[in-house]
Amino acid sequence: MGDEAAGPVASRGTGGFVGRAFRSLRVRNFRLFLTGQLLSGVGTWMQWTAAPWLVLQLTDSGVALGIDTALGALPILLFGAWGGVLADRFDNRRIQVWTQSLYAVLAFALFALDASGVVRVWHVYVLSFLTGVVGAADMPTRQTFYLEMVGPEELTNAMSLNTATFTGSRIVGPVIAGIMIGTIGTAPVFFVNGITYLAVVMALLAMRVAELHPRERVGKARGQIREALRYVWRTPALRIPMILMALVFTLSFNFQVLVPLLAERTFEGGAGTFGGLLALLGLGSLTGAIVMAARSSGSNVRRLAVAAIALGATSLLLAMAPSLPAAWLAAPFAGAAGTAFAITANSTLQLNASPAFRGRVMALYTVVFIGSTPIGGPIAGWVGEHLSPRIGLGGGAVIAILAGVLVMTSMRRRKVEVSRPA
Repeated sequence: MGDEAAGPVASRGTGGFVGRAFRSLRVRNFRLFLTGQLLSGVGTWMQWTAAPWLVLQLTDSGVALGIDTALGALPILLFGAWGGVLADRFDNRRIQVWTQSLYAVLAFALFALDASGVVRVWHVYVLSFLTGVVGAADMPTRQTFYLEMVGPEELTNAMSLNTATFTGSRIVGPVIAGIMIGTIGTAPVFFVNGITYLAVVMALLAMRVAELHPRERVGKARGQIREALRYVWRTPALRIPMILMALVFTLSFNFQVLVPLLAERTFEGGAGTFGGLLALLGLGSLTGAIVMAARSSGSNVRRLAVAAIALGATSLLLAMAPSLPAAWLAAPFAGAAGTAFAITANSTLQLNASPAFRGRVMALYTVVFIGSTPIGGPIAGWVGEHLSPRIGLGGGAVIAILAGVLVMTSMRRRKVEVSRPA
């Protein structure tokens, strides 16, 4: 994100911390969007709690859980770039109406299979894969839609508030799902999730189209994905952060794999130990998102490198924690640093990308962010299983620190070279 996108001082200098943190809520369309995302986030976390439980009930297999997770992320890796082409060519709000509707249909289908008692694990696999296919179109479209709702001045703030909303729903959704699963089973959880997707559809339809900041659509042409790859590679402000993100998201962002192993094998705890560490990571993520929302929208590659170093340092503290209480202290800082890195990565790409390429650039971001899971997850799992969870977390932390330092060194050298007389 270029510093030119920092926006007017007046838009962020009034109202103190709270005024700065929630300033993008002045935009009616974004308020509608965020309300829908809050409800949908609760439903999503409910389903992310119930679906693994259903898989365990059907198979009693940890391998089956891994397969289901990989199938949900695989379409992003395979088809995510084509989702960016859709985002550049068509109206982003209309695409989301369709994708959110399809999400709801898939959730209702899982509800029907589960409630009727005919559900099998392959049904869950297929629906997880199809949900990932929808996500390949939905995610890059949703990422670029922030800019259309609030404009460049409030982009980082809007994304930070959305991250805070999703992270906050992470606290509520699993609790509701746990109560429902224990009393009435998993099927009603999927039904509720389907209803929450319809809330997003209603919010999108209620927006005032005239108040959006539309960008020029790209016409149909051959080789648009190759064109986007060439564009990113020849643009240092995009190429350098994309390489940094690929390294960090693949090798240093595997908390969902390593934290359960850390809780069970390193600290010899149970589900409560894992849940506590997960909640503290979530609390840190929520705090990090709110702090990012209060900052100015100016972002750049150097700030992203600093965030990578911070993520590595806090992850290293978590990996080296000598006791469980020490891990409790380190976990919120690691969660906050991870959220800061993800938000900075997103906004850096969006505000450095040309409007004609923004959808495809954000699709590549989605591929790197989520599509790295089928690659990095098994690597982290193997290291945590055969070496130790500490080595898995610590190794990823060192990679993040080294990558951040290399990027800062590269940017410093590039600045020196530019400043030299011809």
